[in-house]
Amino acid sequence: MSMPFSDEDIYTAVKNHLPSVVEYVKGHGGDIRLLGVKDGQVYIQLTGACHGCSMSLMTTKMVVEKRLKELIHPNLVVVNVEAGQENNLPEDLVRGAEGEEEDSEAKKEGLLKKIKKIF
Repeated sequence: MSMPFSDEDIYTAVKNHLPSVVEYVKGHGGDIRLLGVKDGQVYIQLTGACHGCSMSLMTTKMVVEKRLKELIHPNLVVVNVEAGQENNLPEDLVRGAEGEEEDSEAKKEGLLKKIKKIF
């Protein structure tokens, strides 16, 4: 069965639901980076303590994919892309706005600098 949504719609839905899904991963010292969507497949990258963990495949399928299937569509597939394998992603992957992630990272860095000044 094919997906009844466009890749753009899936990307937006995943982006909106990811904060609730990432709670489990953050509880283990990790995070999830949304890389993009192509043909109903969601490409993510586990980061932090979850990067390279022997349980990362299980986390991807049993936590992230399971929850996104419940929230978005039962045919959704989540693929974890290991660091260094980003060049193997589909070329026409649907991604967020250019600079979106960099802006987020810059905001995090700025917040960390402010916190360090306080302490």
